[in-house]
Amino acid sequence: MLPTAALFLRVLDEINTQRDETQLKQHGVEYLATLAPLVSALAESQSQALQGVSTEPQSLTAAVARVQEADARLGEELDTSSRWAGLKEKIGRLPGIAGSAQTVYDSHVEVGELALELYSEVRENSKLNMDQQSDIWFLQETITVDMPEAVTNVSRMSDSANMLAAAQQRQRAVLQVQLGVAVEAVEESVEKLTDHLQAAAEDTESSTLAGNLVSNLDSFRRGVESANRGTNYGGDPNVSTLVTAQSTLSTALNALTTVTLKELSTLLEERDDDLQIRQIEAWALLGVSIALLVVAAFWTRSRAAQVRDSLDSSRDLSVRADSDGPGPSAVSPYDQAPGYGGSATGRERSGALR
Repeated sequence: MLPTAALFLRVLDEINTQRDETQLKQHGVEYLATLAPLVSALAESQSQALQGVSTEPQSLTAAVARVQEADARLGEELDTSSRWAGLKEKIGRLPGIAGSAQTVYDSHVEVGELALELYSEVRENSKLNMDQQSDIWFLQETITVDMPEAVTNVSRMSDSANMLAAAQQRQRAVLQVQLGVAVEAVEESVEKLTDHLQAAAEDTESSTLAGNLVSNLDSFRRGVESANRGTNYGGDPNVSTLVTAQSTLSTALNALTTVTLKELSTLLEERDDDLQIRQIEAWALLGVSIALLVVAAFWTRSRAAQVRDSLDSSRDLSVRADSDGPGPSAVSPYDQAPGYGGSATGRERSGALR
């Protein structure tokens, strides 16, 4: 019984470990769901600040509050509280930044980089980046790396184009280089995002993943193409086209983020349900195995007792038969005295014999 129990307990311990890791990843996805609106709000804040608006957008205020609530619940488990506290402090200082457009831009770039680092912190501490399931890995890579980078890079590309359009001649060379870097970063992030989403759709057992991703990915790519046309790298940016493209791209990104997070959450929930069923099965098999072993032990003892009783009975019958039992074997032939033809009365029947 002890080896059997030890075997099943090791199986149960492994299942419990996998369930704990799955739940940690689910908490990571829950935290990431609050970071997506934060990155979009930071992009909006950057654009408004470059237009001379000093107050913090309401979208950013609401996004910070949601992340704060998530960090209060999950920050200790995901070890993100310290990094979030630093990012939150930097966000709070943004409205007070004064100076040239480049100074405002650089300050928002610094905050944006901290937000991307927070994504990486959640990704690593929740172990999402270590998942062995192909579709889950590609989805988490899209959510934690590709999407936030795409949002950040498109925002920088659009704002750099607007800054270039309004810049004086002596500033245009530097801004042209800055815009070129942003355009290249957008192309790279969009390419990686597309590849990872297509890989997830091709290598999944989900019946909804491929259909949900394709339409939203197409909308996102059309928004990026529109932003590239408005940027008109190498020529004069079209500000009105950029404004329209940013609005379209923001809507497409929000839809794509929602779908991707939902699909990732569904896959992790299915895994947790499967592990729970396996856990119940293991407990049930452990109980059945112990019951069978107990029944076998009692049956063996009962059978052994029956065999002993049978052997004892046979031995007793043999002893009684040797001592006083009827039949030819009751008297030993070696204990009989020779009769020499004598009668029962002991008389001699013949003088000749005498």
